[in-house]
Amino acid sequence: MASTTEQLVSSFKDLQRKLWQKRYLMSILDYDGETAAPEKGAAARAEAMGALAGEQHELLTGPAAVELVAALEKAAAAGELDEQTATELRVLARDQREARAIPTEEEVAWSRLTSEANAVWHRAKLADDWASFEPYVTRIVETLKHRAALLDPTRDAYDVCLDQYERGMSAESYDAFFVQVREAVVPLVQEISQRPEPAYAFRSARVGHDAQLAIARDLLELEGLDMAGTSLGEVEHPFSDGFAPGDARVTTHIYETDALSNVFSILHEGGHAIYEQNIDPAYGYGILGSGTSMGIHESQSRFFENIVGRSRAFAGPLLAVLRRHAPDVYGGVSEDDLYRAANIASPQLIRMEADELTYPLHIMIRYDIERALFAGEATAADIPGLWRELTQRYLGIEVPSDTLGCLQDTHWSGGDFGYFPSYALGSAYGAQYVAAMARDGVDVDAACAAGDLAPVRAWLGSRIWRWGRGKDAPELIEAACGAPFDATYYCDYLVRKFTELYGL
Repeated sequence: MASTTEQLVSSFKDLQRKLWQKRYLMSILDYDGETAAPEKGAAARAEAMGALAGEQHELLTGPAAVELVAALEKAAAAGELDEQTATELRVLARDQREARAIPTEEEVAWSRLTSEANAVWHRAKLADDWASFEPYVTRIVETLKHRAALLDPTRDAYDVCLDQYERGMSAESYDAFFVQVREAVVPLVQEISQRPEPAYAFRSARVGHDAQLAIARDLLELEGLDMAGTSLGEVEHPFSDGFAPGDARVTTHIYETDALSNVFSILHEGGHAIYEQNIDPAYGYGILGSGTSMGIHESQSRFFENIVGRSRAFAGPLLAVLRRHAPDVYGGVSEDDLYRAANIASPQLIRMEADELTYPLHIMIRYDIERALFAGEATAADIPGLWRELTQRYLGIEVPSDTLGCLQDTHWSGGDFGYFPSYALGSAYGAQYVAAMARDGVDVDAACAAGDLAPVRAWLGSRIWRWGRGKDAPELIEAACGAPFDATYYCDYLVRKFTELYGL
């Protein structure tokens, strides 16, 4: 390798580290805003976030970075880069091309807008006040349409947004996916709705705050997180993030009369965090050192929440944790009752509390609204009414308030239009993983029953986690599963599981 190429690579590694530093600082500010900052600190945080976003954007898109990438692309064409550096270049060059389409001042304004919107959403949700949040949704959607036109004026704006969360996905591909899922799920939901809902008193028994935090920590350890590199916090809307090697943040929301909510929230967020913790250490502080897409990320969280956490095989290890910290509640509960209580299929208002079967219907509500907004068929003012209409259509229940309806999720306040479909897609990826694991000799049920998820982690670690952003979702899925994505695995899994549970 020529010395000039060595110098270019050194400068490239330095650029990546500086970009990571900006991302880290913004992540810290965002986390602080969600967990600890006082309400009146929102304006100052928005100012700081905007400044950092501008600095990061200029660092990535400035003349020096553009010239560096161009020079390295010539070196790559000449075969002068090692595999990791070539991969870093491919990913960063794509980021740079997309970032250059957005002027720095617009990136700063976008960061400030979403930071302000998040603070307004928090207040609006607590006050059941859609009207105060509505103008921000209008501004965010219009800004996203404008950004989409800058990124790719030849494509539909919503398709551009969807592609940002899952490369290669479009409204057309999601439409086909949701049709397949709807045909499998809706008949099951309708048939189950004719059955009396089983009653399990322990589901609403009081489990104190401290006991639930202890349960959460034990479950994170059981899941396999490195607890020396994991913090646990409490928020209105649980989330997790991997800030850096050795710094993963997991949050939950504790309801003292619904301990299972905390259980599955923790398993879900822990799935996100364990992915970030197990990216190849060589990618640390660089462009590849985070999850590749939201679909792949949600495939990890939904896998641990549902395929592991809500499985019959895992009921024993899960019950042992619950009995350890709440023996008065769970001492007389059987594994079978816990399994069945955790899998009651009954439509309800809150997506995050939804059972595994009706969950994708919640995603369809949000997807349909987003499509209407971007198609100009609806405005932000129409969202509460659309929400009520779609909830009735898909779930068959009435929405009594916007707090329990269109204000329940934080995502739109952060500008995350196009994110929601990745939850359902991630669930479907997970079902396909199980089939691939079985072909590779990994018995998921045996690992769950033993309370030793090491074989599962090893499979996910080598095929998904270690690659970070080094591979896009389609490549990861095909390499891990031996075939492209196929929603049939997911539909078959749901039909098989709930047919057996309810004796249909």
